[in-house]
Amino acid sequence: QVDLVESGGGLVQAGGSLRLSCAASGRTFGSAAMGWFRQAPGKEREFVAAISWNGGSTSYTDSVKGRFTISRDNAKNTVYLQMVSLKPEDTAVYYCAARGPFSGGTSSHTFQYAYWGQGTQVTVSS
Repeated sequence: QVDLVESGGGLVQAGGSLRLSCAASGRTFGSAAMGWFRQAPGKEREFVAAISWNGGSTSYTDSVKGRFTISRDNAKNTVYLQMVSLKPEDTAVYYCAARGPFSGGTSSHTFQYAYWGQGTQVTVSS
């Protein structure tokens, strides 16, 4: 079992920055690939970024490449999403997710993630 708690969301002007954190409980965090997803009102949840269990591999959706950076600190059981040059279209609830331990690398598919946080709101004003 892995419990995930996101933090760091808020209101920011376009062009600004935020850093989201996802604190994980459970001894299997260090062996699980992690991902960030987001869901805007009236839209389906979409993939944002993912990172392998050891941080050696990352992937991003095209719209955030060059602006967002995913990272993790296994000693702190935490994964981060650094977001810069934010745009109004980045406004959404951001969710942290974990794959099962030893279940594979990065993935953009929601169904491959076994654990989800409650989400943190990010609002970017124009």
